Amino acid sequence: MSAIDPGPSAATAHPSPERRRTRDLLTGSASVAALAVLWTLTHRYGGITQDAHIYAFQAFARIRPALHADIYLSNTSQDRFTIFSPIFALFIRTLGLKVAGELLLGVCLTGFLVAGWFAARALLGRELAVFSVALLILTAGVYGAYGIFTYAQDYLTARSPAEALVVTALALALTRRHRLAAGAVLIAMLLHPLMAFPGLLLLLALWTSPRWNAIGAIGGVAAAALISIGAIAAHVTSGPFAVLDPTWLDVVRERSQFLFLALWHAHDWDLNVRPFLTVALAVLTLGDDPRIRKLCIAATWVGASGLAVAAIASSLGPVAILLQGQAWRWDWVTTLAGVILLPGVFLRCWRAESVGPVCAIIAVLAWTFEPIDGTAALAGALLLWSLRGRLGRTLDAYFRWSAIAIVVLALIWGMGNSWMYLATNFNWNRGSLLVQRLSDILGLKVPALLLLLGLAQWLRRTRTLAMPAALTVAFAAALVVTVPFAFDSPAIPSLAPRPDPFSNWRRAIPPAANVFVDDGSDSPLFAWFTLRRPSYLSIDQSAGVVFSRKTALEIARRAKVLRPLMFPDYRVLDKRRAARLHQAARPKKPWPKPLTIPLLERVCRDPSLGFVIAHQHLGFDAISHTARDAWNGWSLYDCARVRARMRGA
Repeated sequence: MSAIDPGPSAATAHPSPERRRTRDLLTGSASVAALAVLWTLTHRYGGITQDAHIYAFQAFARIRPALHADIYLSNTSQDRFTIFSPIFALFIRTLGLKVAGELLLGVCLTGFLVAGWFAARALLGRELAVFSVALLILTAGVYGAYGIFTYAQDYLTARSPAEALVVTALALALTRRHRLAAGAVLIAMLLHPLMAFPGLLLLLALWTSPRWNAIGAIGGVAAAALISIGAIAAHVTSGPFAVLDPTWLDVVRERSQFLFLALWHAHDWDLNVRPFLTVALAVLTLGDDPRIRKLCIAATWVGASGLAVAAIASSLGPVAILLQGQAWRWDWVTTLAGVILLPGVFLRCWRAESVGPVCAIIAVLAWTFEPIDGTAALAGALLLWSLRGRLGRTLDAYFRWSAIAIVVLALIWGMGNSWMYLATNFNWNRGSLLVQRLSDILGLKVPALLLLLGLAQWLRRTRTLAMPAALTVAFAAALVVTVPFAFDSPAIPSLAPRPDPFSNWRRAIPPAANVFVDDGSDSPLFAWFTLRRPSYLSIDQSAGVVFSRKTALEIARRAKVLRPLMFPDYRVLDKRRAARLHQAARPKKPWPKPLTIPLLERVCRDPSLGFVIAHQHLGFDAISHTARDAWNGWSLYDCARVRARMRGA
């Protein structure tokens, strides 16, 4: 048992071995069921949203090869660096897109949390590991910029299994199963190299001394700088070491500004610095355990060197391979280590005298209490802990009252917000509304942690087996209600609708023809999954511009073609600048514009555009959709007919 494990209570100190095993089993079952309920109440499956769009499309293209004509897949893309697509495609063929996505995400998240529990148990002990998993569920785990990336996201991507395998590798390494750990992280590399590589670096750092950690980190950053300087000096224009030319760089900056550290905001840095302060506090409080100390040092070196390489890649070069490597992602393992160790930090600080309780409360609230600045709070906790023993005994009473005041303020805030949720259109007879209100309350994080703490204390102090058994049954019954709530995702396109209301459109569109849907949306889902045809242009298709110059230039060209109808949606940075200036997030002319005959003729001049779908009926032998659904009255225009009419005129 770890030195910081609180150990058994007096009530259960000397039970018989059989009773102890039974009680441990029931207590563990109750804890697992409680954590499952917590996840279902604080998370909602996003369905095919955000990055899940492109990963589902990559898999679907394995089923329908004609979709490889889509601009996203026609050149170098993320799909060339992962084995996830064929695996996902196999499940889609068997189960359908909706069930396949839900099943794989459920497996990945379960693996992530179970591996997190084993890793925390190896470091902190069995009881605190439950709180580590709870924090993995409750904290966002944000890394990078603009709040785009978190670990264990609520939709399926190749990151989902890769993250689960990296945490599994960490748990195996902490229990000295080094070969299995290496195997797990190598499989993760095949699924998502960018997410698995920091996991590999973390394992290497755990297997070597802190001195070699420092040498490796400094050497890696120096190598990145030399690569960048050398590529610039040699004017490399092709291959992995090419320096992005101004045109390519402009598209990448506009579409993926999170790649450039100079474009990060203060809030982004706050979220990325917080893990480093947490592991620093863990070193100060738990550093007497050599495994914890080594993990903290390793995670710090990996995360810090990643940010340094990313700074070089985004400002000194930018060299393609360094920018594509997205080394700022390495910070996710630092975040993971900080969250896993946070319960141990809390307990060690709480048991200390003087400033200890204040530091304990501040450390947890920095991750779970949104009104405070997490980085500033942790910096204050670090300073106070470093000064303990030097402040004098006369200040102890003030620190005790400060701890009480902080707890009271957090409780008042939590109760106030909880009452607001309960009082808003609340009806005890509506089960779904009750679940929604509980979800809102637990999403505040502080109430959830307090409920879990009370549950843990109750389970530790009870002498009977009936109570943990009853709680297990109660939480299992609650899952019957909360699981459907958590997976009540937005509508997911059916890949084989019966009857098929779009069969006439699909017959008219060749399998590899590009389709533009003029609905004012930037989503390609209708073209990809309903019509099963390549999309002409959307923001999702521009996700790979950093990997291919050809894709970047073609995205910019197509955006120029469609400019009479819509603002170039890949220019995300322009929209953000406009928003900061309190201007409209689009140019002066109104977008999207209604389709007219001159505009249709103008965009159809591009031979790459095969078909246009619009709500306006303009002639040109358009095929109208007559089914009674959301697309009733929409028309399909064949650009070949439009171009022929223009030539005839």
